[in-house]
Amino acid sequence: MDLKEPLAYRIRPKTLEEFVGQEHIVGKDKLLYRTIQADRLSSIILWGPPGCGKTSLAKVISETTKYKFAKINAVTSGVADIKNAVEEADNPLLNPSGKCILFIDEIHRFNKLQQDALLPYVEDGTIILIGATTENPYFEVNKALISRSMVIKLEPLKKENIVQVLKNALTRKDGLGEYNIKISEDTIDTIAEISNGDVRTALNGLEVAVLTTKMNSNGEIEITDEIASQSMNTKKAMFDKKGDSHYDNISAMIKSMRGSDPDAAIFYLARALNAGEDPVFLARRIVICSAEDVGMANPNALVVATSAMEAVRMVGMPEAKLILAEAATYVAISKKSNATYLGINRALEDVQNKDTGRIPMHIRNAAASGMQQFGYGEGYKYPHDFPGHWCEQQYLPDEMLGIKYYVKDENCLDN
Repeated sequence: MDLKEPLAYRIRPKTLEEFVGQEHIVGKDKLLYRTIQADRLSSIILWGPPGCGKTSLAKVISETTKYKFAKINAVTSGVADIKNAVEEADNPLLNPSGKCILFIDEIHRFNKLQQDALLPYVEDGTIILIGATTENPYFEVNKALISRSMVIKLEPLKKENIVQVLKNALTRKDGLGEYNIKISEDTIDTIAEISNGDVRTALNGLEVAVLTTKMNSNGEIEITDEIASQSMNTKKAMFDKKGDSHYDNISAMIKSMRGSDPDAAIFYLARALNAGEDPVFLARRIVICSAEDVGMANPNALVVATSAMEAVRMVGMPEAKLILAEAATYVAISKKSNATYLGINRALEDVQNKDTGRIPMHIRNAAASGMQQFGYGEGYKYPHDFPGHWCEQQYLPDEMLGIKYYVKDENCLDN
C-alpha cells in the first residue's frame, strides 16, 4: 500500500465485515447484505451525504461480486465512457460473464441525455448500475432509471462508528500504525464530533494532525484537542445549501417556528447560515410563516418579519444573523392561528371550481357618470354613516350567501 495515498483511501473496507455503519442496510439480516452475499445484485442508487460510505460500499460490492467492475465519475465522464464500459462488458475475452457492474459517482451530475444513454444497457442487464449521489435521486435522476433501480438511503455515520474507524486507522499498518501517536479517547471523540457524520472528514483531519505535529521529547506525536480542532478547521456543515438537505433544514426551521419552539428555530437558522444560505431567502420564509401560521393571533408578527427582511437587505451578513434570529424568535413565541390561511385556500378553491355568482350591484363601482342608471352602486350604504360604523348589508353574491371563510379560532385577536 502506498502511504502517500490519502488515509481515507488506504483503509477503505474490502469486505462487508470490515464495513462500519449503515447497519440498517448492510446488517446480516438486511436485504442488501443478503443480495450482495448471494451475488444477485440489481441496479441500485446509493443516496446519502458526503463521507457516509457510498463509494466504500460500491468498492465492497466490487470485491464480492463475480462480475467485472468499472468506475466512472459523472463530473469528468460522458456517453463515450458509458459505451466503452458496455463494449468491454460485451467482449467475451475480457468479460466471460457478459455483465458489468458500472459504478457512477455523483450520478446526479449526468444530464438527461447521458442518463438516457444508460437505459438500454440497464434494461437488458448488460450493466448493473450502482449510482452514488448526495442529491435526492427522485429529483435529480431520470424516473426511468429510478424505476429500474433500488434506491438505498444512507445516513450520516454515528459518532461511535467514526470513533471505531479512527481507532482502526491508528493501529493499521496501512493506516497510521507506523507512527508513534499519543492521543486520548476524548480527543478521538472530539474529531468524531466535529466531523458531523462524515468519516472522510474525520480521517483527513486525523491525518493532517499527525503529519503536521512534531515529535515530543519522548519520540511521540501527541495529538491534543487543540491540534485536532485546528486540523479539522471548523465543524463541517451538515448540508449543501443547494442540496436536498437544504429543503430538509428550511422545513425543520419553519415547522419549529410553527410549533412555537424558539430554540429549535434558532438552531436550524444557525445551520442554514453556517451552510451559506442566502439571508434574504431565510427572511422570506419567516415572513411567510408569520402570515400563514401566526396570522390573526398576532398580526404584528408580519410587521416584524417584513421589517426584518428589509433590514437584512440593508445590513447584510454577518450582522443580519441578529435580525433573523430576532424575527424567527418573535414568530416562534407568538400565539398561532391559521384561520386566514384556511380561509384564503377555501375561497380560492371555490372561485376555481364553483359558479360563485356575480358581485351585487350596490357594491360595484360606478366609475363613470351615467352608470348608476344601470344599477351600479345603487343602494349602497356607507358604514361610517351608521352607529358603530357598521350596518346590515349584503356583500357576497347571492350564490355564496352564508359561506364562511374566516372562521375565528380561540387565538384570534377579535375573540
